[in-house]
Amino acid sequence: MRAAFRRASDLAEHLQLPESSWQTGLAAADGFPLFVPREFAAKMRRGDIGDPLLRQVLPVEQETFVTESFTANPVGDDEAMLTPGLLQKYHGRALMVTTGACAVHCRYCFRRHFPYGEGPKGIDAWSSALGAIHQDESLHEILLSGGDPLTLTDGVLTLLAEKIAAARHIRRLRVHTRLPVMIPSRVCDSLLAWLTGTRLRPFVVIHVNHPHELADDVAAALARLSEAQVPLLNQSVLLKGVNDDAETLIELSEKLLDLNVMPYYLHQLDRVQGAAHFEVPRAEGLRIVKTMRSRLPGYAVPRYVEEIAGDASKRVIG
Repeated sequence: MRAAFRRASDLAEHLQLPESSWQTGLAAADGFPLFVPREFAAKMRRGDIGDPLLRQVLPVEQETFVTESFTANPVGDDEAMLTPGLLQKYHGRALMVTTGACAVHCRYCFRRHFPYGEGPKGIDAWSSALGAIHQDESLHEILLSGGDPLTLTDGVLTLLAEKIAAARHIRRLRVHTRLPVMIPSRVCDSLLAWLTGTRLRPFVVIHVNHPHELADDVAAALARLSEAQVPLLNQSVLLKGVNDDAETLIELSEKLLDLNVMPYYLHQLDRVQGAAHFEVPRAEGLRIVKTMRSRLPGYAVPRYVEEIAGDASKRVIG
């Protein structure tokens, strides 16, 4: 992560892009800085400003536009806060915001305005969240999110997993992460040790939007998780100019299945302030999913969903 690109000019130089490709996005980067691991940048096509991986991370002028109905809190995280660092939206499960750090800054991130600075920092600061988990016997699953939980050290994550497992009513631990895709070497022996080292049933949910992200290094990282008998699921976001066509998403599903990853959700864009230029109309999304259903077995077609603040579950579209 220390070696990641932090300036659009450096990323553009690396990819042999013209100066005009990044200058208009400087104001957007002031509010939400560029951060791109070199491993992810290596999968981008040099000289191609329209590369689908680049579009996910390069700040653009449209992010500064004010768009009606796009907000800083699009999925109701603020209202779902039980205690600092712990959210609950759905019955039986709760989400720990473990860190504000992430291995990549996705320009459509629904938490790009989340007040991470007000949350807990480190294992000692999670006492109130862990206390709430231990006291609520209706909870059966804890999700680790962020930021990205795998930016924390394995020592810290070991302690956290053990403290969660000490609540006997918790059965499953779900980790939402982009690290196996952004920096595949993060999947190491010590990570697998804590992930599989408690009585909790682990699940890992990755986030891949385009088949070009699934290069050999990513495949090897996912194979290590699969060989450790960790179920793998994928969530994608439907993004204009990235994956808003059936052929791309069909190829993505096929590649995921080859790597023992179940296509799980295809999300309609969360209407976060600064991301309106990524939105694909629902009617177009439905047409894409209809084509996918005609070409793929049912288990290979992710559920097309949107998150509505206050709803008891994700809402299936169509």
